[in-house]
Amino acid sequence: MTIPANYEDIVTKAAFWHVATVGPDGDPQSTPVWAGGDGEGNIVFSLTKGRQKYRNLVANPAIALSAIDPENPYRYLEIRGTVKRIDDDPKNVFIDSMAKKYMGVDVYPFHQAGDERVVIVVAPEHATHMG
Repeated sequence: MTIPANYEDIVTKAAFWHVATVGPDGDPQSTPVWAGGDGEGNIVFSLTKGRQKYRNLVANPAIALSAIDPENPYRYLEIRGTVKRIDDDPKNVFIDSMAKKYMGVDVYPFHQAGDERVVIVVAPEHATHMG
């Protein structure tokens, strides 16, 4: 599954993505994140290993993400898929690239000592869109 060509631009914009996972009790959890594409049709975003989202995705790789076009609030993209892989990011290369995209700074300003960052790679399996 690929993202429809006329909606790929949302992935490149500084849109906030809401990530929905399933928690250990079966309840959904949704959290906004920064995200982008990896050039291979996947959606990628960063987490720390201490977050519930991370634990949810390790236990159940099913995921949904949605974003509203920051230039047109009546245009959105939703992706449902599976976590393809989780890559360690010990030098914060990916989160620093997201800080550049979203904030215009070279280094992610919210680093906390002891955080273990990972990059979540999501393979889209279904897309819905509007606008």
